[in-house]
Amino acid sequence: MASEIIINADARETRVGLLENGVLAELYIERAKDRGIVGNIYKGKVTKVLPGMQAAFVDIGLRKAGFLYVSDIDAPCALAAYEKIAGEEEEELFAEEESKEFSRRRVRRGHPGLPIEEILQEGQEILVQVSKEPIGTKGARITSYITLPGRYLVLMPGVDHIGVSRRIEDEEERKRLKEILKQEKVAGSGYIVRTVSEGIAQEEILSDIDFLNTLWRDIQQRSEQVQAPALIHQDLDLVLRAIRDLYTSDVERLVIDSPAEYEKCLEFVSSYLPHLHPHIELYTGREPIFDAYGIEMEIERALERKIWLKSGGYIVIDQTEALVAIDVNTGRFVGKHDPEETIVKTNLEAIQEIVYQIRLRNIGGIIIIDFIDMEKEESREKVLNTLIKALKTDRSRTKILQFSELGLVEMTRKRVRESLGRVLCHPCPYCDGRGAIKSPTTVGYEVLREIKRTASAPDERKKVLVTVHPVVADLLLDEEHAFLEQLEQSLHKEIVIKGDYDLHQDQYEVILL
Repeated sequence: MASEIIINADARETRVGLLENGVLAELYIERAKDRGIVGNIYKGKVTKVLPGMQAAFVDIGLRKAGFLYVSDIDAPCALAAYEKIAGEEEEELFAEEESKEFSRRRVRRGHPGLPIEEILQEGQEILVQVSKEPIGTKGARITSYITLPGRYLVLMPGVDHIGVSRRIEDEEERKRLKEILKQEKVAGSGYIVRTVSEGIAQEEILSDIDFLNTLWRDIQQRSEQVQAPALIHQDLDLVLRAIRDLYTSDVERLVIDSPAEYEKCLEFVSSYLPHLHPHIELYTGREPIFDAYGIEMEIERALERKIWLKSGGYIVIDQTEALVAIDVNTGRFVGKHDPEETIVKTNLEAIQEIVYQIRLRNIGGIIIIDFIDMEKEESREKVLNTLIKALKTDRSRTKILQFSELGLVEMTRKRVRESLGRVLCHPCPYCDGRGAIKSPTTVGYEVLREIKRTASAPDERKKVLVTVHPVVADLLLDEEHAFLEQLEQSLHKEIVIKGDYDLHQDQYEVILL
């Protein structure tokens, strides 16, 4: 699969698009004012231990304290650290959230019989790494299992284990890579061999080992010299992470539009990945780079709720706090002969768009897909198998369940960062994220009730001032004009309606004058 990395970089924002066969497959965004912190290493101070949750809050110098589970505290359990990386797709740009089920398994493996209150005490200093970005009201999730990613390897200090990415399937190659590491690894440290290491010469792997070991020694020395809380090590910025983590053998070239970042890329690859030097290109076209490659249009499409399919069907994607619901509809597609055939065809076409949108939007957590109901069991099996096959291209780990009794497919996809929609958008200030507001009629009737409530209290003032949105004001003065006159007579007060465009449609104010 021919791929390209397209980078739009300026002083405020950097955007990285991964194109697969000319189509935007993944998008990463990093803004200078809120640069991501996953991978950063901090010297923190324990501020609170929570025995009831078997977790602790650790001050790492950010606005919110980091959250440390007992299963994420370094222990003589090498397998836990290994599964944290090798069991996932480690060459992602960002570590992503483990599913709840996977997290529960790790909790059971953590410190058997050793509660967190016997491991940590308030005021204790600890070296931790951010494994999950702060999301919403939650602080960053942290771990004391330090991992340092290089180009070909991931170093795991304190974990005496060697693992190889499961995507390297050739047994002879796996054995060769393990033998190299067994000969060169430092006692007490472990390594994970990344997928890009397949077929790489021993000299390059040894160079990566030297680099990572030197980096770890520097981190240890700095940690001993500073007081908590303090940032000890900051991960590479997005542009360099794209080269380190996204530039696999499938990628033909990287194109970037910033001369300054282009020079930085050349300097980086000259030092660590000289064979990539000819594949780094500076974009000089007049048209903005994301427009030239059709990426800007795909970003806009990824923010829409309804996505049309080529056949005339469509899918609707709704993201809530707890889960994401995806609904499949036939829309304008009516088929030719058999209704079951029409439904199956729409569902199969929808799968390709669903998987594409899940990756592009970085949708994670619980996902519920409501396919169009199918009567035949063989049709359901065909749709489910197609979904499983399509998700194999996704680097994020997914788990898919069978069709439920209600005809729904439940799946999970791990994540640690906000979805694309939540990065680029914020809740509508009008509806506060509900997706709907009260109708003018509903608000008008609420206003009439509030007038009664306010003016019925014993008071000598003779005027009621009602301030509403002009749309509601028009309804009250037109459709409800007769009722307002009746109110004035029964309440013995003058009612004045005033329109104010500064108010939302469902806001109003009723006061006595």
